[in-house]
Amino acid sequence: MEILTEMKFTAKELAEVLGGTVQGNPEAQATSFAKIEHGKPGTLSFFANPKYESYVYTSKASILLVNNDFQPKGEIAPTLVRVENAYSALAQLLDYVKKQNQSYKRHRGRCRISFSARLGKKVWVGDYVTIGKKSQIGDCTRICNNVSIGENVKIGSKCIIYPGVTIFSGSVIGDRCILHAGCVIGDDGFGNAPQSDGSWKKIEHLGNVVIGNDVEIGSNTTVDKAPMESTLIGNGVRIDNLCQIAHNVQIGENTAMAALSGIAGSAVVGKNCILAGQVGINGHVKVADHTTVAAQAGVIGNVRKSGQILVGMPAIPHTTYMRAYAKFKASGEE
Repeated sequence: MEILTEMKFTAKELAEVLGGTVQGNPEAQATSFAKIEHGKPGTLSFFANPKYESYVYTSKASILLVNNDFQPKGEIAPTLVRVENAYSALAQLLDYVKKQNQSYKRHRGRCRISFSARLGKKVWVGDYVTIGKKSQIGDCTRICNNVSIGENVKIGSKCIIYPGVTIFSGSVIGDRCILHAGCVIGDDGFGNAPQSDGSWKKIEHLGNVVIGNDVEIGSNTTVDKAPMESTLIGNGVRIDNLCQIAHNVQIGENTAMAALSGIAGSAVVGKNCILAGQVGINGHVKVADHTTVAAQAGVIGNVRKSGQILVGMPAIPHTTYMRAYAKFKASGEE
């Protein structure tokens, strides 16, 4: 399906924005995006994955982004814009188009902003937004409808806070962060002390959440505040939808975490790690930098060696797992 985004580019203009070169008609024009297999006149598509090459020769798109080293094996209808990396160039272009279409308003009448809150320049505030006492919002940040921001919250510049996000008091969010719809930042962690009569006593959480720069957090994900000190999310972290980050967790910079994963309290995950879907990290463990944890794996102990790929429950190195799996499979065939 075509992506309906307001835009209008010629191939020449596109090449100038992306630092590319034109092969074909420089005046070819695109007014919307489309996948390469759905390309039609007036659309812009891109080709980066070799398995889609057959569509290059059948696409009716007006403009096609391709890598500089792409060598066609047949006739091509679209005008080509050659760039160093088509996939990265597309991301750059989508960001450029979004910024061109963005409008800013100080705020509308249907919101509640404390007199002591401080909003920077070109801050956009939607309907039914609440911003608490002494909170600070950086320049060019966009706060969509139905967002609740508590007291003494600090949000950096050029952030996007999507509808229904809740940010509790004392949270700190860096620059250029994206919080998707319904995520919750800084609510109480799951802390309960067992009592002699079998009941539970709630442990109050008086800390906060500190999120670095260039972090993206998916819809309906929760990041709990710490009982003391801070839950820490490093610069460049990417967290998918429906994830759980418990109290006092630390996540190192540029780590990525896929949907339905959870990190238990006081765990420390290193830099540049990858946690696939439905991964579980036990509380109070440490995971070394550059660790990859496969889908549905469970890490129950410290991971001290950097650069490993872990599989299974409990998670063990991939090579060890595959040797064990071969024996399991052979025993089942007997």
